[in-house]
Amino acid sequence: MKALGQHLILELYGCSAKALSSVTFVQDAMVQGARAANATIIDSVFHHFKPHGVSGVVVIAESHFAIHTWPEHGFASVDLFTCGGQTKPWEAFKTVKNLFKATHFSVMKLERGLLPRNKAKAPRRRPARAAAAAR
Repeated sequence: MKALGQHLILELYGCSAKALSSVTFVQDAMVQGARAANATIIDSVFHHFKPHGVSGVVVIAESHFAIHTWPEHGFASVDLFTCGGQTKPWEAFKTVKNLFKATHFSVMKLERGLLPRNKAKAPRRRPARAAAAAR
């Protein structure tokens, strides 16, 4: 099976509350992660919540990087979804983990869009109506 993309789901713990509270820092960290992954950045949108927390997404040509922070818990939830063979999501992971100063973490890797390696097409099925008319 060949995967169209890799999706890393990160749980970052023990992060700097100050870093997780700053929309500018969070956005910069995610953009640096995208650059480290060799991704093509299209746009980014980030929002600061009251009383605390930041959510945002970096849209990349290869998919997206998203984050939500809980500074009051020193926690960040991060999605790094990349498609194609040129991007390096594990480099983004290392960059983001280090910038937020996570003391510990968990990572789940999903392979998205699993396709058979054989590119031969499956036989085409005729719609029921066309099959009935052919009889």
